[in-house]
Amino acid sequence: MNCDDVRRLADAHHDGELDLLRQMEVDEHLRQCRACAAVQESHRALSAALGAGLHLTAPPSLRRRVRAALKGSVAASPWSRVRSLQWVGVGLAAIALALVAGPMLSRRLQADPLAQELVSAHIRSLMATHLTDVASSDRHTVKPWFAGKLDFSPPVVDLSEAGFPLAGGRLDYVGHRPVAALVYRRGEHVINLFVWPSSEASSHETIRSRQGYNVVSWSQDGTSHWAVSDLNAMELRRFASLVQAGP
Repeated sequence: MNCDDVRRLADAHHDGELDLLRQMEVDEHLRQCRACAAVQESHRALSAALGAGLHLTAPPSLRRRVRAALKGSVAASPWSRVRSLQWVGVGLAAIALALVAGPMLSRRLQADPLAQELVSAHIRSLMATHLTDVASSDRHTVKPWFAGKLDFSPPVVDLSEAGFPLAGGRLDYVGHRPVAALVYRRGEHVINLFVWPSSEASSHETIRSRQGYNVVSWSQDGTSHWAVSDLNAMELRRFASLVQAGP
């Protein structure tokens, strides 16, 4: 395992999402490579800081300037006092913005861990040469393969005529449960479509981006669908629409 491999898996390693063998390989590399170990330590420090929330206070220099402006405004002309108070207002607004934006940024960076977990699963499937457990472009071969391996039957759609041929499927583990991963291709691009049961009957598509990958999610007929790929957002949304349309 080289440095590029380890850095791609940094998030999954830190969150404990790797399988035991991959976790041991990353740990061994980190013991031998100071550069990667330093990157990983920085990653841990950032996560710890975000987990604790960002708490910003006004620096002493700004406090002194505000006090000086208030003190000077007492003996100054009316127009000078107005200008001083304007600067005081700017300073106070900056403090308020920092105090509000800090926690918001923290929550934004920590949001949607499921999307990050699915991107990590997508990356692992490409790196570990374990893209499929059953390799077939025939949905009548792929769909029955999951029988007895999952507690549900994933819908499998043939999209070859639309330019998204089925490549196969595999079992994956996401959100503390086994899920179906259906693999499609678009030219040289790979699409992992993760599927599992959902209590939500249906929902509109939601698109997000993580680590250079696009993620489109939706619920349909009591099933959650999450498509992950390095395809551009427009093509991935088209793929999602075709899957929703069915055979």
